Amino acid sequence: MKSITIKGSERESVGKKATKALRNAGKVPCVVYGGEKPLHFSADELAFRNLVYTPNAHTVVIEMGGTKVDAIMQDIQFHPVTDKILHIDFYQLFADKEVTMNIPVRLQGNSPGVRNGGRLLFRKRKLVIKALPDKLPDFFDIDISKLKIGQNISVASLLNDDFAILHPDSTVVVQVKTARTAIATDDEEEEEGAEGEEGAAAEGAEAPAAEGAES
Repeated sequence: MKSITIKGSERESVGKKATKALRNAGKVPCVVYGGEKPLHFSADELAFRNLVYTPNAHTVVIEMGGTKVDAIMQDIQFHPVTDKILHIDFYQLFADKEVTMNIPVRLQGNSPGVRNGGRLLFRKRKLVIKALPDKLPDFFDIDISKLKIGQNISVASLLNDDFAILHPDSTVVVQVKTARTAIATDDEEEEEGAEGEEGAAAEGAEAPAAEGAES
């Protein structure tokens, strides 16, 4: 997984007054958890631009003087009115310790089902996985170039020995449902679409329940 370097300064004081002064100076107070003790630091708000305002997932190298810490962003707080970053929590990475992370999904190709008038439903734009740091993928790339009306692609087709996907295998990631304007190219495809749509509907009904169970 690609990494972003954040250059920061260790915080000498973590009180409310010191935190307010940092924010007024355009800096973001942060904490790194997961090590022997929490590590408090701050960095310019602009330093987080490529980490926060992107659909991509990244690990982080936090530089403070001569110290470097590998981490991932765990939580972020925004001001309710201005949307300025108020605080960021990070989790320290260790080569032999698995971490949980959201990985974005990218669709590749053009679905023949969509060309025939079906509706593409992108149900899971991110998937939660658990893996060692050096096994974290940048994306899940899903080829939809053979996805017909009534068909779907589920988590079961994305399983990999390098990581565990923390969703049920039946969770639908993307599917093509029929629409009134859909065109069947031949009788066989129409029959396949009808059968696949019933399966997709059943699996689609299970997906929300599975997501709720995770939280």
